[in-house]
Amino acid sequence: MSDGGAPGPSALEITCDAFLDRIAVEEGLSPRTVEAYASDLRHLRRHLAERGIDRVDAIRRSDLSALASHLDDLGLAVSTRARVLVSVRRLLRHAQERGGMDSDPLEGLESPRPSRTLPHVLQREETVALIEAARSDDPLGLRDVAMLEVLYGAGLRVSELVRLPMAAVDLRGLLLRVVGKGRKERLVPMGEVAAAAVRRYLAEARPVLLGERPDADHHVFLTRRGRGMTRQNFFVRIRRHAVRAGIAKDRVSPHVLRHAFATDLLEGGADLRAIQTMLGHADLSTTEIYTHVSRSKLRETVESRHPRGAGTRS
Repeated sequence: MSDGGAPGPSALEITCDAFLDRIAVEEGLSPRTVEAYASDLRHLRRHLAERGIDRVDAIRRSDLSALASHLDDLGLAVSTRARVLVSVRRLLRHAQERGGMDSDPLEGLESPRPSRTLPHVLQREETVALIEAARSDDPLGLRDVAMLEVLYGAGLRVSELVRLPMAAVDLRGLLLRVVGKGRKERLVPMGEVAAAAVRRYLAEARPVLLGERPDADHHVFLTRRGRGMTRQNFFVRIRRHAVRAGIAKDRVSPHVLRHAFATDLLEGGADLRAIQTMLGHADLSTTEIYTHVSRSKLRETVESRHPRGAGTRS
């Protein structure tokens, strides 16, 4: 008998919550990624509620086909619509594994295919100019140069860079122990130039930034207040250096230097699998986009320098 209170969660909500708990706890996905899944599943729950469906085992293929059309009607980007359906597929697989449904209503339903855009990449001389623009003998300059050199010399994600703990840096072996997406750990080699910049920063700048404060979280890179560097702070700093280097600031971000690392390695003859390992990509197809970047740059070279290229026509 109802006591007049608010209704409890539906069976669908319980299934969604169990799935989100699973990817957070068992798979170790970041809170940001879990929230992205939750946002995607809210589209599903709202759509199914309008159709009077409150259990995962009541979902039919026609319901999901209508969801795909609804997302299109909302004007969402192709990549967003594809991501929502991927999240729904993972939820349904979770339900199947838990015995909550017998078949996959998404089977045979095609996801929208987003066009793969090439990442922005700086020319090598631009990368050098950016790093040189940050160079100075004050603590913040030494820190920024070390961070830029590590981004370009080891290809870290900016989140990995700002969270890098002191214990993860092996300057003797020129290695970084990086914890990436899904809390997966990998060893990344660091070039000697990057290592030299880190050595100087650790010797001359980090003690100044820390001052008399306790080294609470032991991050390698610190703010002027002695706390761990943030992504937002570094983003602002890198764009300031871009302006000083004469590079349009909308072409520069921490991720652009990660792209430059991968592209320059590939053009130098590095194996694609090795680059995949260093970048921490779970899927080789993600790394393969850099082959398209290299082909694009080669095409530009032909167009500008070959006798039959567009750049030589009168």
